[in-house]
Amino acid sequence: MRTPANVAGHPIHPMLVTLPIGLWVFSFVCDLFFVFGSGAPSWSTVALYTMAGGIVGALAAAVPGFIDLLSLPPEPRKTALVHMGINLTIVVLYIINFWFRLGTPDNPGGFVWLSLLTILMLLVSGWLGGRMVYLLGVAVTPASEPHRP
Repeated sequence: MRTPANVAGHPIHPMLVTLPIGLWVFSFVCDLFFVFGSGAPSWSTVALYTMAGGIVGALAAAVPGFIDLLSLPPEPRKTALVHMGINLTIVVLYIINFWFRLGTPDNPGGFVWLSLLTILMLLVSGWLGGRMVYLLGVAVTPASEPHRP
């Protein structure tokens, strides 16, 4: 079932989610380098800025995701609502994480655990996104539908 938020038949939401996911994973890796590595403050500063980029990217990816959600039939919509709820929770947790770190960007304090929690939540959300595509056929053009360039 093709979704409305697409460019030339390619869904926009999956294209955009790679940006916040990559930035947040890199933010966590920088935190790990800070905590277990050299302890150089530059690592936690990079973690802070990549966290902010991930928040902006996630909000941008949410718009076409929500447009697609509104077009779904009941079965995939249930999964999409859980997927959206987890993602919104992740964004809120990253905003909280960012806010608390903003005062001292060279020291993440005890908020590295919050980054770990959100990364684990991203795994669950990504699994649900994959379930929608690979099992429920969301944003996949059926073979019976003619190809439209």
